Amino acid sequence: MNTLTLDPSMDTVPDLRRRARRRELLTAVVMLAPSLVFLAAFTYWPIARSLIYGFFDVQLGSTEIFYVGWENYQRLWHDALFWQSLRNTVAYMVVTVPTSIGLALVLAVALDRKLRGTSLYRSVFFYPVMVPSVAAGMVWVFLYAPGYGPINGLMELLGLPKLEWLYDRQWALPAIIFMSIWKYAGYFMLILLAALQLVPRDLYEAARLDGVSGFRQLVHITVPLISPTLYFVVIIGVLHSYQIFDYVFVMTQGGPADATNVLTFYIYQNAFQFQDIGTASAIANILLLVVMGLIGLVALTLGRRVHYMGR
Repeated sequence: MNTLTLDPSMDTVPDLRRRARRRELLTAVVMLAPSLVFLAAFTYWPIARSLIYGFFDVQLGSTEIFYVGWENYQRLWHDALFWQSLRNTVAYMVVTVPTSIGLALVLAVALDRKLRGTSLYRSVFFYPVMVPSVAAGMVWVFLYAPGYGPINGLMELLGLPKLEWLYDRQWALPAIIFMSIWKYAGYFMLILLAALQLVPRDLYEAARLDGVSGFRQLVHITVPLISPTLYFVVIIGVLHSYQIFDYVFVMTQGGPADATNVLTFYIYQNAFQFQDIGTASAIANILLLVVMGLIGLVALTLGRRVHYMGR
């Protein structure tokens, strides 16, 4: 009578595969552990704590906390300064993001050519990005100085009236917006320039042979082909616009008359000047919701217009 014998190696193949998968998973966890710990300690835990503290009366330095429910949010609803800070933040975003990206696109297209001195121009336009934010703010405080500032000196030479840039409610926020555009347009330019390097040159040559103008090439060839990068840049720009703090802190301290007070600076005031951690957490939670809503809106509008090469 013949007996059927199984190869012992056949039973070990699934086990070896499971062990290999477990080993890969363990390796991935070990490699990601430092980043995960960092994110948990400095990102996820502060967000969770802020969400909780928004419903409590918490004073800076005090160990006692009291549950107040929606009281912090109700107080903000009737706080005129909160709404002004929100309007200033939205105005900053609405002007800064499209202007910076539009300028960056123009610079990237202009520098995406083999011309003499292109490398120097790229470095010059990117240099503001490398300047520390506090140092850049101090430089622009000097440039905007009403008595001896170079900007007012130039306006005087041109026969224009001098302005109290950072001391005028009408011009303080536009002054910060202009400085922010100068600071970050080069960063967006570098990203877009890298995307332009991947656009096939024969498309432009075919368009020129068909008599297509440069502007139509930009609209119908360049923009669709770099739309994933443009989408990424818009997301980064929106996120950055709602994180503005350093320029306001260095240049105006939220003045004059809160004309440049933005949500991040108002959070700082409530937390460290008024020592009201509960209200500061409520503002931070509202800011988080606003940013998430804007990112969702961008994804629903621009995200559907993104064209990926090869699809």
